[in-house]
Amino acid sequence: MAILLSTKSATMAAWRDALLEVDPSLEVRLFPEAGDPAEIEAAVCWTAHDMAELRRYPNLRLIVSMGAGVDHLMRPPGPPPGIPVARLVDTRLTQGMTEWVLLNVLRFHRQDAEYRAQQAARIWHELPAPDTAARRIGILGLGELGGDAARRLLALGFPVMGWSRRPKDLPGVEGFHGAAGLEAMLARSDILVCLLPLTPDTRGLLDARRLGLLPRGAFLLNAARGGHVVQPDLLAALDAGHLAGAALDVFEPEPLPADHPFWAHPKVVLTPHAASITIPRSAAPQVVENIHRAREGRPLINRVDFGAGY
Repeated sequence: MAILLSTKSATMAAWRDALLEVDPSLEVRLFPEAGDPAEIEAAVCWTAHDMAELRRYPNLRLIVSMGAGVDHLMRPPGPPPGIPVARLVDTRLTQGMTEWVLLNVLRFHRQDAEYRAQQAARIWHELPAPDTAARRIGILGLGELGGDAARRLLALGFPVMGWSRRPKDLPGVEGFHGAAGLEAMLARSDILVCLLPLTPDTRGLLDARRLGLLPRGAFLLNAARGGHVVQPDLLAALDAGHLAGAALDVFEPEPLPADHPFWAHPKVVLTPHAASITIPRSAAPQVVENIHRAREGRPLINRVDFGAGY
């Protein structure tokens, strides 16, 4: 039996080599060269078109998504019925996201845009020192990614709040949950960080009304999914001066169209869905472990709960 690997062509070979380094006995086939469909037992993939493609494989017993998010799997037609899906929760993936969050929190907190403008104008002027203990950080989503970012921000001295679907208790983090908790946290968040899974309940969560609940002069960081933010509402909040800036890594659609106003907006820092990129050698052991577990009928690591949406 064989493993079907399907991802960006630039990283396909690196993924194959990483999987074989963990288990040289695996037979890895690179999409679209799948060979006999009946020989495919597991698919390690990322792109949405794979979900329709995977219905061709009658003996498929496992799908592994090459990332923490799984919203792309839920778009029609979705995974083949009855086939378990596992996602990646990887330390390097988590570290990469935390680095992106810290980079942009500190970018806004330490007035980097203002100092860069002064540099361009050759102005030597010291701005008032920011008070870390007074800059309140709100994090939407307290899973693996949000929890790690919260701990690192606490270590820097920021007061950290977190919102999740169900109550969560993280040391040092003021917790909020539910609709009322969301609005209460937003009203106190000087920097809001979105790290939520994208589900029907969280799509469009950050619309004009909720962005308006943020304190005037607040900043938004979104490295979750573009669908969490109503983009015209964010632009309006930035242009009106209610929000002072935004760091955005995710959009709808992607790639971001060349004529989109985010590209040249003076208050937007933009990265091309690169906040945290899965590193094959780091993730491969978990993928191979799940392949063995599927073969042996054992519970999967990080199995997706499609009822919850992640």
